Order: sequence, then structure tokens, then C-alpha cells
Amino acid sequence: MTNKSSIADSFIIATCRSTRHADSTADELIKRLKKIGIKCPNPEGRPQCDWIIVDAGSVLVHLFRQETRDLYNLEKLWEINFDSSETKLA
Repeated sequence: MTNKSSIADSFIIATCRSTRHADSTADELIKRLKKIGIKCPNPEGRPQCDWIIVDAGSVLVHLFRQETRDLYNLEKLWEINFDSSETKLA
């Protein structure tokens, strides 16, 4: 996200199998980040859990259900190029 946004240096975009999977993934992520000293505010997107955003400071983690990820298509919106060696598809 360098030179594209002032809200974060990096996005992590992941697809979850269900709303329950997205919710539990967000919980686990927050727990692990807290263990290493990174405090996150409450994630956005609950209780629906179709798209949950975990704010880890300079990194925003987007957890999507497949249908929601297809609908919003953040990769296209932010013109993210997956051919780059620095970008990995989640």
C-alpha cells in the first residue's frame, strides 16, 4: 500500500470459509498480536462477519467470506498487482 494510502502500509486480505470462520480467525489473530505486544481495537464488521477488519496499526487485515471478497474486490479497487514478488495471495 506504499504510496497508495495513508491509512496503512500493508493490507492482508484473506478468504474465510464462513462467518464463523472469519469471527474465530479475527479472535485468534487479536490474541496472537496481543501476545507480541500489538494491541488492536475491536474489529469492525461484527456481528455479521462477512467482512471483518482487524487494525494492527500499520497493517490492516481483511477477513472475507468468498462472496463478499468477490463483491468488493479490494485488489482491483486498490490496483494491487499480484505479480509483484512482495505481494502474496491469501
